[in-house]
Amino acid sequence: MKQLLKQVFSSKKHHYWLVLPFVTMILAASLFATPAFATGVYQMPNLAAGDASGKGKALRTWIVDQGEIVSRLNEGKIGSAFENLAKQTGNEVRVVTIRRLDYGETPESFAKALFEKWFPTKEAQANQTLLVLDTVTNGTAIITGDKVKSLLTDSIAESVATETVSAPLRDGNKYNQAFLDASDRLVAVLSGNPDPGPPKIADKVQVEGTFKKAGETDRGNATAWVVGLLIAATVIPMATYYIYQINQPSSDG
Repeated sequence: MKQLLKQVFSSKKHHYWLVLPFVTMILAASLFATPAFATGVYQMPNLAAGDASGKGKALRTWIVDQGEIVSRLNEGKIGSAFENLAKQTGNEVRVVTIRRLDYGETPESFAKALFEKWFPTKEAQANQTLLVLDTVTNGTAIITGDKVKSLLTDSIAESVATETVSAPLRDGNKYNQAFLDASDRLVAVLSGNPDPGPPKIADKVQVEGTFKKAGETDRGNATAWVVGLLIAATVIPMATYYIYQINQPSSDG
């Protein structure tokens, strides 16, 4: 009886150790398969009737910060500036941040689709400006309606997205500064004032450092994961077989 119980116990341990590698691989694979909060246009909230028409009396939505990168204080400052702009000129600006785009999507395609979702007619689009930022790549895009183009020309709009917003991001991902600068410039231009232009960037001596870029770090992490999985796939079955062997009942018994 004692020998029989030992065999049963060893058999159970054998099954546990056989299952362990598969569980490990499944869990590891799930880390790669899980989408990192990708956002599609279909997931974006609809604007209220007053938002879309520009005729609502209630405070409208100016910032949709799904990337969670703008402080509440600065969100309030920017929202107030856009609210005053809308009251004084009828021109409206909205800022959207997202964590990650759906596969195959670009900031430009996302911004265009969202612009058409929120403002489905040419009339609704006429006085609108939409600025979009993807926080994974720091990619930006800006879409404008027909009536605002006389003030916010395509070249100025492009400069706002690629220079005014991007400059603080290149200097340490200063998101709040980026949107404060962008809102100041957009409000000035859409109010009919002279374009203050992009921020002046002081020349800095480029000294080669030992720090990796974000892209290189991401690739390095991915490579480490793959190597680790390959090692686990090789070592775990060998360890399983070894443990199984040492748990086998002795032939002498």
